[in-house]
Amino acid sequence: MGVDAKSGMKSVEMSETAAKRITQILAKEPDKIALRVSVEGGGCSGFSYKMDLVDARNDDDIAIERDGATVLIDDLSLVYMGGSVIDFVDDLMGQSFQIRNPNAVASCGCGTSFSI
Repeated sequence: MGVDAKSGMKSVEMSETAAKRITQILAKEPDKIALRVSVEGGGCSGFSYKMDLVDARNDDDIAIERDGATVLIDDLSLVYMGGSVIDFVDDLMGQSFQIRNPNAVASCGCGTSFSI
């Protein structure tokens, strides 16, 4: 797990599987450049993840890049996500991006919200 030189916080990693899936999705969306992952207040456990395809990078974004795929995370969300791994899972429950966050002390059953 690396430490971001700019912010001094633990960085976020992207799995090879997630990078492949992001590349596939962006190939079908020519006006989009990255997947933005952010943390918002709410959800059944206190915080929730939000994922969007975006066409621009903001000044406060940290870019995580792997195999041609880019994930953007803003400084504030990185505080809650430092040390996390973004993965893509394809199993009997379906296909989804999942975030393994070592900062979360509890999460909901659907995996989209967490508490710290």
